[in-house]
Amino acid sequence: MKKSKNDVWVGLFVVLGAAALLFLALKSANLLHLNFQDHYRVVARFDNIGGLKPRAAVKSAGVVVGRVDSITFDGVTFQASVALDMESRFKFPKDSSLKILTSGLLGEQYIGIEPGGDMANLKGGDVITTTQSAVVLENLISQFLFSKAAEPAPAADGADAAPAATR
Repeated sequence: MKKSKNDVWVGLFVVLGAAALLFLALKSANLLHLNFQDHYRVVARFDNIGGLKPRAAVKSAGVVVGRVDSITFDGVTFQASVALDMESRFKFPKDSSLKILTSGLLGEQYIGIEPGGDMANLKGGDVITTTQSAVVLENLISQFLFSKAAEPAPAADGADAAPAATR
């Protein structure tokens, strides 16, 4: 059987197409992160991380400045310990604060970092304790329902209504 040049080119095209689809699938699922920048690792402690996942973005002013590396549970403080890989080109003051935010109403969660005013910057191994936990939608709904249940019900017979004006 003869092999032509066209068979080689078609095969190469198919392999490149499959590699492109694999790359796109991994990138869209946030399983592939190509970053060759140096980074430093800091740890943040949260009371509740909600649906935060490893590889979630760390953003400041809407710009991705790092990624969540790992999430563990600290059995001593009963808090979630989140390891963050921050890009070395971004320096933040030691008193910076972190909060877990959501993209849109029900979107993916990420960490927002707000710079502080300290002269010293964060460095590898630092622990950030000024954090705000995730807002959990179920907790908000239950608080709303319980606050409505605690309100006194309006009287059905009109006893609390203002007295009618007399002629």
